[in-house]
Amino acid sequence: MTDITEQIQQLPSLRRDQLVLIWKQHFQAPPPETLRKELMVPLLSYRIQEKFYGGLSLHARNRLKAIAAGLAKGPKSRKQIVAPEEGTRILRHWHGEMHEVRCTDGGLYYRGEKYSSLSRIAFVITGTKWSGPAFFGVKK
Repeated sequence: MTDITEQIQQLPSLRRDQLVLIWKQHFQAPPPETLRKELMVPLLSYRIQEKFYGGLSLHARNRLKAIAAGLAKGPKSRKQIVAPEEGTRILRHWHGEMHEVRCTDGGLYYRGEKYSSLSRIAFVITGTKWSGPAFFGVKK
């Protein structure tokens, strides 16, 4: 077992005052007064691993910033559609059958045919007009 594993495994058994000392070592500041021990343990575990193995990649940090910026816009942002990245597969079980949409930079593919929108694919599957993002569950 590595030293980092042992450090993380012992965290739940420590008292809050002991966790505060470890917190100060890793964050260079005391934890918020209201932060419970049950929340300190996973946060410290993550921080210890982050310092040992490295943090998120630049791509991941930028993606999280973009998501956060979208959320900061207010209630309307919850209904925004998340654009699927290339290589994403969207699956939907409908009337006993599994339907798969493959997302590429060139478009959306369903059963070998290219479509311009999820709504069009939802219509092909159901025979009625649907919001494609709602049908496939890709709204925020």
